[in-house]
Amino acid sequence: MNDCLFCQILAGEVPSRRFYEDEWCVGFLDISPYHRGHSLVIPRRHVPDGITDPAAWQEVSQGLIAVSALLQARLGATGVNILSNAGAVSGQEIFHFHVHILPRYPDNPGMAGLTHRDEGAADDLDGLYAQLIG
Repeated sequence: MNDCLFCQILAGEVPSRRFYEDEWCVGFLDISPYHRGHSLVIPRRHVPDGITDPAAWQEVSQGLIAVSALLQARLGATGVNILSNAGAVSGQEIFHFHVHILPRYPDNPGMAGLTHRDEGAADDLDGLYAQLIG
């Protein structure tokens, strides 16, 4: 789909900091992170959201596990939040199914800190990328 940002990323038309990929999905750093290392996992095929086509969850499942483990191993996160928005009213902005993986650290635990954007989380995306592809 020519007007879908994530389809353009998959096609290599828009640059991304892609650090995981398999046959079914791709993982990359979010360019507007809430937390240091905030990443997205998307299926390779265009699906508007995880409700429209629930099979897409199976396509991203191994990527979710692998990306979560990588964020913990390479960035020192001690937990992750995994979430996906479905529909504009939920906050979905790009209508290609995607799952957010938000690494969590001891200095900002719990649900209350989930939606509070960390100051400086976007300051060193290239450095984080280097750590992840390490």
